[in-house]
Amino acid sequence: MLKSTGVSKALLAGARPTRSFVAKSAVRALATAAPVNPVVPPVRTSFGNLKDEDRIFTNIYGFHDYKLQGALKRGDWYKTKEILLKGHDWILNEMKESGLRGRGGAGFPSGLKWSFMNKPHDGRPRYLVVNADEGEPGTCKDREIMRGDPHKLVEGCLVAGRAMNANAAYIYIRGEFYNEASNLQVAINEAYKAGLIGKNACGSGYDFDVYIHRGAGAYICGEETALIESIEGKAGKPRLKPPFPADVGLFGCPTTVANVETVAVAPTILRRGGRWFAGFGRPRNAGTKLFCISGHVNNPCTVEEEMSIPLKELIEKHCGGVKGGWDNLLGIIPGGSSVPVLPRKICDDVLMDFDALRDVQSGLGTAAVIVMDKSTDIVSAISRLAAFYKHESCGQCTPCREGTTWLANMMTRFENGQARPREIDMIEELSREIEGHTICALGDAAAWPVQGLIRHFRPELEARMAQFRQDAQVQV
Repeated sequence: MLKSTGVSKALLAGARPTRSFVAKSAVRALATAAPVNPVVPPVRTSFGNLKDEDRIFTNIYGFHDYKLQGALKRGDWYKTKEILLKGHDWILNEMKESGLRGRGGAGFPSGLKWSFMNKPHDGRPRYLVVNADEGEPGTCKDREIMRGDPHKLVEGCLVAGRAMNANAAYIYIRGEFYNEASNLQVAINEAYKAGLIGKNACGSGYDFDVYIHRGAGAYICGEETALIESIEGKAGKPRLKPPFPADVGLFGCPTTVANVETVAVAPTILRRGGRWFAGFGRPRNAGTKLFCISGHVNNPCTVEEEMSIPLKELIEKHCGGVKGGWDNLLGIIPGGSSVPVLPRKICDDVLMDFDALRDVQSGLGTAAVIVMDKSTDIVSAISRLAAFYKHESCGQCTPCREGTTWLANMMTRFENGQARPREIDMIEELSREIEGHTICALGDAAAWPVQGLIRHFRPELEARMAQFRQDAQVQV
């Protein structure tokens, strides 16, 4: 029974409470109630400057031993058995909590994608397919992982496979990546020999195999269903969906296709916790990311940084800035050749994440930053990309097969100014007829660079056409 205070006895006796007592009692009551103005943690407004202890990839420059002994010293394969024994539900929940989005370009939530395989077993084997094709011009991050940190990928295949209850992983490597495939095969052989994969992987009672499949260098095989077709020995042409690979994928079995970086970061996330990974970057854009910067910078490199880092800070800090200074910048393609180019005025303060780049009508893609200074012929650069997509189209869809040819031909004329201003609107309309009307995203990838050129550099096109007409009149 609670003891009564002197004041409470007076109240029970019928005495009228004084104003001071009422105030004091109100204050005391608030001590156990929810605060009127709860303390809200400050919202982060600056990102970047990732600390070394928070980096996941510790050997992307190849300074250390890439083999098993070196990987063990860097923390790989630590408590992997415990992760496997916690089961697929725990792994999926941690991946969802981490906020990891696919690092191959689409940015789909990884935990949700992996959970699509979590269906009642129907007797068919299940597969994890790792997309290591990396054919996007400007992209050079996955090759660094396979060359310098291959055990992270092998361990990632194991834990991701456990999340899907998969039987095996197929790593589809671009044919030109000879050293990368060699180093990865060494890592797989070491993992088998040490009992880390294969029968009773890591002593967990879970059986899991890892295989390498060498591609032939076709860009279209970076699309997940074309990749599956290629592994099966067919021509690399995308499939119609549905059915989706999670239902009918490799060899007609449930399959999940994931990017190298997405899979390789999974073990570290599971060891440190999904909440740790979610602490980096803005909401919906969590984690760390490998950025590969090329073009007109003083120090082209691949670097791991926090998501949402300002684009200018990324280039100034890690690449020594633009050649000739920031004022010499013409434009930047922020996510590989398939996303629209951005002019300098946008690059001044845009953040490097999915949502910020979408808001400025571009995309993060694979985070392959292509920097172009004022010495660049921007029209010729986009024309070269149009020729690339024309060459790499599989020809299955009419809008892509015919449209990429028209884009390339028109851009060739635009290079010299051999066109009329009204054709600028015609080529943009053509790109809209390609975009969203094909089985896979190659049509979009061909259309977006042209759209970005027209959106931000239309005066350059018009000036070139006017100069051509003037020169023609002088000759006449």
